[in-house]
Amino acid sequence: MNLTLNKNLGINYSNKTQQIRVISEDWVLNQIYCPNCGNIKIEEYVNNKPVADFYCKKCNEDFELKSKNGKISKTIPAGAYSKMVERINSITKPNFFFMCYLESLNVNDFFVVPKHFFISEIIEKRKPLKNTARRAGWVGSNILFSKIPKAGQIFYIENGKELDKKDVLEKWQKTVFLKQIKKVDAKGWILDIMNCIDALNKKEFTLADLYKFESELKSIHTENKHIKNKIRQQLQFLRDKNYLDFIGYGKYKLK
Repeated sequence: MNLTLNKNLGINYSNKTQQIRVISEDWVLNQIYCPNCGNIKIEEYVNNKPVADFYCKKCNEDFELKSKNGKISKTIPAGAYSKMVERINSITKPNFFFMCYLESLNVNDFFVVPKHFFISEIIEKRKPLKNTARRAGWVGSNILFSKIPKAGQIFYIENGKELDKKDVLEKWQKTVFLKQIKKVDAKGWILDIMNCIDALNKKEFTLADLYKFESELKSIHTENKHIKNKIRQQLQFLRDKNYLDFIGYGKYKLK
């Protein structure tokens, strides 16, 4: 995989944002395969389709690209808040590609977040622009990566190193069960538990380890009076979906 962006494609644009958009989209078209079906090439929508930038002709998955100079931090700027929330709650929402490039215009990180990880809670509302701004009152948004489990950040390239295609496809398939969950609250609970497991930062963990997040989960799900019961329920669900193994005596292991 060639990690160098073709800067010559941007010479006809004076605006740097437009330059990056053109060269980053060209790179995706020439280098990236579909993470869902493995199709070696994805296609670009013409006429700036409002819901996505790219699509896979084989499996019909849609993708939108967001690029950033430097490393991905805890947040990345997105579009208008109302539009982002509307898209996140839409059945036509795309999967998201994220690219981080260096000043040398080499791709340092590139990953995909499947659309089934996107719920409105991961979209942060920014303060309205001041009255002195050109778009006074406009309300933007941020994507909160801290609320997306590690399993939902599937890297093609990490720290300048390409990952094996087989691993990318397997990681995608590992969480497709989330597509079946339509209720926002139910999905929110599962993602919260996946984030708690990530926070433990270990392959094997115990039920007691997860109980330590009881107060944190209670602050999120204030209506629930039986947090520990809910934790056990979500662990059972993730076990049944082959996301983790129950190895006995209150112990679990990530697959």
